Amino acid sequence: MERVGFVGLGTMGSAMAANLAGAGFPLTVWNRTPGKAADLIAKGATEATTARDLAAGSDVIVVCVSDTPDVEAALFGPEGVAEGVRRGSLVIDCSTIAPSSEKASAERLRDHGVGYVDAPVSGGSEGAQKGTLTIFVGGTPEDFQLAQPVLAAMGKTITHLGPVGAGQAAKAVNQVMIAGTYLGVAEGLVLGIKAGLDPDQLVGALSGGAAKSWVLENRASRMIANDYPLGFKVALHLKDLMIALGLGRETGAAMPVAALTSQIESGLVAQGHGDEDVSAVARTIRSLSGLDG
Repeated sequence: MERVGFVGLGTMGSAMAANLAGAGFPLTVWNRTPGKAADLIAKGATEATTARDLAAGSDVIVVCVSDTPDVEAALFGPEGVAEGVRRGSLVIDCSTIAPSSEKASAERLRDHGVGYVDAPVSGGSEGAQKGTLTIFVGGTPEDFQLAQPVLAAMGKTITHLGPVGAGQAAKAVNQVMIAGTYLGVAEGLVLGIKAGLDPDQLVGALSGGAAKSWVLENRASRMIANDYPLGFKVALHLKDLMIALGLGRETGAAMPVAALTSQIESGLVAQGHGDEDVSAVARTIRSLSGLDG
């Protein structure tokens, strides 16, 4: 079985790494901030002291960090993956960054004889814990085949969409679509509350019709309670929307819903709500509608 190195032990990464350990992969982990590997070590993983050392002992290196600078630091910074990676190994980047950045990383690692796929994920912390993530993959057919067993331990719906960068383009589409869904559910629920409907009864009714969605099922209660414990941070979704809007400018795609949502999320971040779940867009709609002070 391939030896796997996992870089990035945040909310998503730690759960994804745990599923790799559970699937029996010999696992080495590393996180920029120490102290996050205890649970994985208990599951049989080994903690590396640097990303370079992790790469030197791994056949497949999975990266799951927050943003482009974090990916670049993990891969190409001092004591990074590129300093230790061996020819013939494979890097799988599960972060969400711009397609152009993935293409640049793939080119640099190709000079080391290393394969590369971008494999951003969707499904939130729940999907990461259950191993049911949706994974959008870009890369050569050969690299996709090499990545498949590792990806299958972390996700359920795994789709190869084209060359490197295609996975990130698909993730951008996903983030645009969920932006509209979150905003639409928030707006609809606030309208129902303002119209005097029982919101819990309303959600039950809506769930049986065309308005049914993952957001309605899993986040409506938070919007009704105006309480948004962490699932996927507003600040990270805003980062993803800025990537999508950049891709829209490059391709000439009109994106009014994404633009509006990014403005609402920018306001939430400015107000100190960036670490709340994305469903906190309802906070703005509720406030504008006079439901909250």
